[in-house]
Amino acid sequence: MHCDYHAAGRCRSCTHLDIPYADQLAAKDRHCRALLGAHGGAAWLPPAASPEAGFRNKAKMVVGGSTEAPLLGILDSAGRGVDLAGCPLYPAALQAAFAPVKAFIAAARVAPYDVAHRRGELKYVLVTLAAHSGELMLRFVLRSQEPLARMRRHLPELHAALPALRVVSANLQPVHQAVLEGEQEIALSAQQSLAMRVNGLPLHLRPQGFFQTNDAVAAALYRQAREWTRELAPASLWDLYCGVGGFALHCAEGAHEAVGVEASAEAVAAAERSRDELGLGHVRFVAQDATAFALAAPRAPELAIVNPPRRGLDAELCAWLDASGVRAAIYSSCNAETLARDLARMPRLRLARARVLDMFPHTAHYEVVALLLRA
Repeated sequence: MHCDYHAAGRCRSCTHLDIPYADQLAAKDRHCRALLGAHGGAAWLPPAASPEAGFRNKAKMVVGGSTEAPLLGILDSAGRGVDLAGCPLYPAALQAAFAPVKAFIAAARVAPYDVAHRRGELKYVLVTLAAHSGELMLRFVLRSQEPLARMRRHLPELHAALPALRVVSANLQPVHQAVLEGEQEIALSAQQSLAMRVNGLPLHLRPQGFFQTNDAVAAALYRQAREWTRELAPASLWDLYCGVGGFALHCAEGAHEAVGVEASAEAVAAAERSRDELGLGHVRFVAQDATAFALAAPRAPELAIVNPPRRGLDAELCAWLDASGVRAAIYSSCNAETLARDLARMPRLRLARARVLDMFPHTAHYEVVALLLRA
């Protein structure tokens, strides 16, 4: 993939872009195998490749420049805005949204946040694309509610310029920290969920919900988990850290009981909507901490699917899984180092199969999915 920003030295976020893509993928596969090498005997599937460009369904843009001429992209080492509206990681439908958004920011007089002087309002613009429909979700991360009246006044102009825009909200992040968003979300549109589609299944995303940023690789990940689940044919399964329910909804077809557990009530509401549309009455979702749910459960499922954040599983949850009646687990990890640590904490669950999935091309990061069987 060629990137003018990278070639000019304006953006170095894609740290591995100078490496041929086939070599990137092979290096990630070797890295993961080495990290998990202590858990020998696993059958390794070929790594799942990503499209090299246009694969991101979400843009997380720092806002720089001025009120009259905002920039969407990153900040350089001096804190100045670098506009990345033409970044080739984004598909054309996302790139086309940036100019109308910048025009809206200028018209509503929303001042970009100046990190050095701690003044201004708008910190980030977050745009998500539902590729199958072309519909968009737009979120503005603000320091305060000060610009909201002006933003509401100019929203009709933004909708006219972006007919595919469905969900608009403002997130309040008042603290001067490198934190993407705050807890409070203010709806600026009547619709507050975006219908994504993966492997033909509807997954409803709300503003503060988590969703994989690479549709093609996410689809491969869910297919892999579904294939293993069909082989295991569990009567019961849990999907811990379930987000909007991707694993549960893909894997629950043969089970008598399936439970998705997620701390975010917004994500659970979205998962329930997808479940109802699919008619999966035997699937339920619970808004609760995954570890607390497991420790309080009267019995374990036959299959546990876990998809934790980069920090991995809590030591308590690892101990519970290791000692429980779970006969198999599918562990989806975006950090193979914490996966290796967690496998060492669960010696009764043997690493049987593993596969690297390149969710984040041109960087050192990747996803790995592992099948664990009771030893």
